[in-house]
Amino acid sequence: MKMSPHYSKAQANMQPGVITADGFLGDDHRSLADIIEADEEQFSRLDLSFQVVSEKLRHLIEEGRKGLGEPVTVDGKWIVTISEARGRLASPFEDGVFRKINATVVTARDGQPQGTPLLVSDLSLHLLEKHHFLEGKGAPFRLEPADLKRVLDL
Repeated sequence: MKMSPHYSKAQANMQPGVITADGFLGDDHRSLADIIEADEEQFSRLDLSFQVVSEKLRHLIEEGRKGLGEPVTVDGKWIVTISEARGRLASPFEDGVFRKINATVVTARDGQPQGTPLLVSDLSLHLLEKHHFLEGKGAPFRLEPADLKRVLDL
């Protein structure tokens, strides 16, 4: 995929220290366009839909917020814990500002957490939903397609 001026500006905004201390790219040295293209291909191979994944994550976050910081069991299948910090984060695509809300989502069996949790922020949900950007490999909020499929049971 070709890097447009819009993607070039967004990738510059994703560098460490511009919006967040760690940035959005981790140790991934591919271009933003290549990262997005590879993740779109992986979604297709896993038979995932960006819309379905974002709707499921949004539902889990909304339900998790009802716990006021305490773990909440959602739909009998997930344990969701929400943490909120003061302040806001701008989208590197310059299309919004988002509250610092993080959700930890883990599969539950018999009311007990099972497996590795997902860490999702309001901003990372926006990036997934609107830009198909899951962050670069090694980034703290990277959403691996296989992990999304496994944890969300899709």
